[in-house]
Amino acid sequence: MRRYYYISDDLDDLESIEVELEQQGITTPQVHVLSKDDVGVKEHNLNKVPSLMKKDIVHSTSIAALFGFLCGVLVLFVAKYTGITETVGWAPFIFLAVVVVGFIAWEGGMWGIQKPNIHFKRFEQTLDEGKHVLFVEVKKDQENILKSVVDRHYNLLHAGTENSSNGFLISAENSAHNFVKWAP
Repeated sequence: MRRYYYISDDLDDLESIEVELEQQGITTPQVHVLSKDDVGVKEHNLNKVPSLMKKDIVHSTSIAALFGFLCGVLVLFVAKYTGITETVGWAPFIFLAVVVVGFIAWEGGMWGIQKPNIHFKRFEQTLDEGKHVLFVEVKKDQENILKSVVDRHYNLLHAGTENSSNGFLISAENSAHNFVKWAP
């Protein structure tokens, strides 16, 4: 999937864009609005970016978990090559390695909750100016739909494109939504 970013200062326009995209087959979980005006976003029934997604928790935790894993391996390496495992055994050092990995990953999450999402950091000044960021995640076969809708809205400023790994999450959210509509 690809994520397309657009900047606008008109929530009415963003609302009509979201409706047009949904009428063309792009689902609600694929469209988000990042804004500091949460009340305005809610009044216009726009799909806002969840609070946790605004923070860098996932990215920071995953980097810290990798570092924690390396530290856990280091604990096991030191235990093996110092020979202490022959007298004490492996259990305390395996437990210590697991604790080290968990603690460092947790610390990474705590660090990430204090920072803006790495993907949204570049929009901080835009958001401070009172503007809004629309981002749409589309599959290759949906790019023409997005382009045709966006081309009809002249006040929308293209702000970049990047690869997105949210395809599985979007599919799961669509499936859950379809199940809720189907279930009695």
